[in-house]
Amino acid sequence: MVKEDKLVENLCERELSNPEGAGFDIRVGEAYHIGGKAFLGVDERFTPPHEKIAEHGKDKSFTLSPGEYVLVKTMESFNVPDNVTMHTFPRSTLHRSGVLLLATQTAPGYKGALVFGLKNLGDCTLELELGTRIAHVQFARVEGGGNSYRGQWQGGRVTSETTEKQV
Repeated sequence: MVKEDKLVENLCERELSNPEGAGFDIRVGEAYHIGGKAFLGVDERFTPPHEKIAEHGKDKSFTLSPGEYVLVKTMESFNVPDNVTMHTFPRSTLHRSGVLLLATQTAPGYKGALVFGLKNLGDCTLELELGTRIAHVQFARVEGGGNSYRGQWQGGRVTSETTEKQV
């Protein structure tokens, strides 16, 4: 299903040939600072502007200082079928280093890279190499099918850029 249906694109060779557990580890490809104002209303929203601070292939790593928060985008891209949902879990090295990974479930029909939050809750500075595995994804079949994702984050968009109507 992974190769044939392109469920996950750009998986590293380790995950294709020697995966662990009941899913796949995925890697950080880009990191972003966010700042400014955000709004989440009943009908509209906007998220703070973002600034790319690191990109795989251009930078080796970035640091996450105590108290700092960044958004990270995966190197992998997903094509989740309408009868499958996906759940993301942090790799244990993150919480052993005082870092919290913030993720949501990935809805049936989602296509694109994933964007997570990373917050350093600890007292240590973490240097994070781009391309390192930071999360583990598991897939679950939705009996009877699910409703296909139609939200604006389709494709792995990092922030909203402007005020937009929520779908």
